Amino acid sequence: MYDMNKGAEFEQDTQTPEGAATWKGQLDKYARGHPSAWVTGAVFGGTYQREGIELRDRQILNMAALAAMGGVEPQLTGHIKTAHEHAGMSKEDIAECFVHLMPYIGVPKTLAAMRCVDAALGEE
Repeated sequence: MYDMNKGAEFEQDTQTPEGAATWKGQLDKYARGHPSAWVTGAVFGGTYQREGIELRDRQILNMAALAAMGGVEPQLTGHIKTAHEHAGMSKEDIAECFVHLMPYIGVPKTLAAMRCVDAALGEE
């Protein structure tokens, strides 16, 4: 599935204009063909539109994958914001995801993820 309209709608509903402009600019700065359009159409307008997994579960999967990768703190911070603001997850729910991952990804990556929680949500 590839739907630019649904992707653009999802983007608008879940991201700030500044946030979307940042990642789009990073992708499109040197690459030909506007790869950010592929993300909008195929990822937000395709993968995110599939039935069977709710946004909350998708965000848990995204956060787990990004925390395990490490080195992608800006993306992890953005997904934490989306989980909190649009998928109904509390700060405690999000933190528990990373605590659960600790035996699998290690303490340093868990601590990095917790710093992303603070960056995304601050002191509530």
